[in-house]
Amino acid sequence: MSSLLSARSGARTISSVGGALCGVRGGVARRFIVDMSYSAHFMDFKGSSIASSMKKLVVNKLSPNFREAVSVQTVAVPTPGDADLLVRNRFVGINASDINYSAGRYDPSVKPPFDAGFEGVGEVVGLGLSASSRYTVGDAVAYFGSGAFAEYTVVPAKESVPVPAARPEFLALLLSGATAHIALKRLGDLAEGETVLVTAAAGGTGQFAVQLAKRAGCHVVGTCSSDEKAGFLKSLGCDRPINYRAEDLAKTLRREYPRGLDVVYESVGGGVFELALNSLADKGRLIVIGFISGYQTASGIPPLRAATLPVKLLQRSASIRGFFLPHFLSDYKEAVGSMMQMFAEGKLVCEVDCGDLAQEGRFVGLESIFRAVDYMYAGKNLGKVVVEVAPPSVSNSKL
Repeated sequence: MSSLLSARSGARTISSVGGALCGVRGGVARRFIVDMSYSAHFMDFKGSSIASSMKKLVVNKLSPNFREAVSVQTVAVPTPGDADLLVRNRFVGINASDINYSAGRYDPSVKPPFDAGFEGVGEVVGLGLSASSRYTVGDAVAYFGSGAFAEYTVVPAKESVPVPAARPEFLALLLSGATAHIALKRLGDLAEGETVLVTAAAGGTGQFAVQLAKRAGCHVVGTCSSDEKAGFLKSLGCDRPINYRAEDLAKTLRREYPRGLDVVYESVGGGVFELALNSLADKGRLIVIGFISGYQTASGIPPLRAATLPVKLLQRSASIRGFFLPHFLSDYKEAVGSMMQMFAEGKLVCEVDCGDLAQEGRFVGLESIFRAVDYMYAGKNLGKVVVEVAPPSVSNSKL
């Protein structure tokens, strides 16, 4: 069975065999592939979605000052390769490590200019022929990779995650959620009844660490910076939220947890890291997720008094374990799949913060990414910080 489709580009008419919609035969849905073999790729044949130019954020200078390092540029919309998808981004995620990336700390061999942003969710508007075996125009996908801070991003099909819809909650699962899931599973060695401290617990990844530790049967302590965030943590099942601006964290931990902490999920660094280290129980495990308190400095590393570190670890048979997600990619698919299922079943909260309560309003458009980064570093966010990418104009469609 075949049908004839045509698409006009100026005065040129292209005819192709096949269809782009789903058909049904014998009660089984199936999809016809557009035969565009004259090309290495095909785009949204309706010509309703793709503009000829787009905006993206580019790192032009290495600096931990995101506003100084990054600029908005207008460029041509890229063309997907044979195994790629062209995704029109609807939402992009903000991460503390965006600053580390703009400062060139992950790979010193990479020199500017290079694209910014780690994660996005949107719809497929173009794809290569090989990629069409798994995806079609209109599919919603999420992805974790470089170059997300753009109106359109080319993503390898094999690295894309199919999602039910282009919703911002899926961004929370993609990187922040997977980090908590894998780190606690592989490095936490959680056992029922243990005491787990999560620092920055109301943030993008902390919210998941709280929920997953609670699901493991642990007593969960979470640090935060406001009573509103403390209330949010309680709603997640956190047994003891601690607003460190209203309570002395060190005194509270000594008074209420004299035996010490079995596991610490730590992302702040500096004095908080030292306090967590000093609060470990015998055989305690401290998982270093990051050290955001130092990212905006020239070195990226907060000051640390570590001369007695070997002694402290030895005396308690304790350990410090670092976690960097790219080193655990073999666990990624299972972690994301598990969390997607929990979210679909209503067993997991994915709180996102799109800046609705920010002084200048909701984060909409690529230009608002700068505000979103500042907002997160000011500690104002509740949950994962997400920016809505404004749909680009299609008045100059390339089809």
